[in-house]
Amino acid sequence: MSIGHTLLGLLEKGPRHGYDLKKAYDERFGQDRPLHYGQVYTTLSRLLRNGLVEEAGVESGDGPERKRYAITDAGVTDVESWLGTPEKPEPYLQNTLYAKVVLALLSGRSADDVLDVQRSAHLHTMRELTRRKAAGDLADQLICDHALFHLEADLRWLELTAARLGQLSAQLSEVHR
Repeated sequence: MSIGHTLLGLLEKGPRHGYDLKKAYDERFGQDRPLHYGQVYTTLSRLLRNGLVEEAGVESGDGPERKRYAITDAGVTDVESWLGTPEKPEPYLQNTLYAKVVLALLSGRSADDVLDVQRSAHLHTMRELTRRKAAGDLADQLICDHALFHLEADLRWLELTAARLGQLSAQLSEVHR
């Protein structure tokens, strides 16, 4: 995820402090990976340098002075462009799990064991996501659904691969004779 674009999008509602941006980001997007404060301020500095945000005042309170940041017209244009650009679909043609299966077969180890361990890990993660989805709001349910659909596709691949291990092993043996 582009943190810079996400912060810009959050600033479209109005000027905010770095602390407020971090809090809004973490509530909506950072459940599993909250932003570090340093990352927020580094990103804001870069956005400021690139003319996508501007300082919108400084407030002093009990603690240090807090700068408010506002999105510029160039920032709005940048967010619009980012939102209109599709993410690159990832075909996963060089998958680590596939490499493990092939290497297990080549080394005489059990590729079934590799697939079983991975299946177990996927099912464990799916159970956790299903619990999180049941307890979450609509936004959390949607992100959990996204992850669950990807894991379901992985499980289908694991089952298909398990069914074809004999064929794959035979092909690999022919190539390495």
